[in-house]
Amino acid sequence: MSVTIRRARPGEAGLVLSFVRELADYEKLLHELEATETDIDAALFCDNPRLFCEIAEWQREAVGFAVWFCNFSTFSGRSGIYLEDLFVRPSHRGNGIGKAMLVHLARECVANGWSRLQWSVLDWNTPSIVFYKSLGAVLMDEWTVCRVSGPALKALAERGG
Repeated sequence: MSVTIRRARPGEAGLVLSFVRELADYEKLLHELEATETDIDAALFCDNPRLFCEIAEWQREAVGFAVWFCNFSTFSGRSGIYLEDLFVRPSHRGNGIGKAMLVHLARECVANGWSRLQWSVLDWNTPSIVFYKSLGAVLMDEWTVCRVSGPALKALAERGG
């Protein structure tokens, strides 16, 4: 048995959204899910997409996904990949699928001369943290993620100055 990784294709926004929903449920964040199939379709399959999705297949069945976009490091002067979501269905974990997706994305970085592959992990997700460290990932404990959204985003946008 082996895994195949391929780019999501037009018409698969529903599949991608189903993986997003499963991930949100796993992360206990389903209440935050607002994206629709139309949103996903527009982001992935527009004329100049800034969002990309890889689908992992096991025996021709879609069992996982990785959603990513390019970021830029002013320190390295080069782009990189920010991995927004990585998810493998629990029934298929332990088959090397997550590792294969990260290897695939690392190769994308190297092939394009990009300087990094970066992502966030919830601090309670010990199995993922152990897995990521086993692949050479370094947890950036000295950095704190900041976010402005919802009413606070609107209020910030309306400020003068």
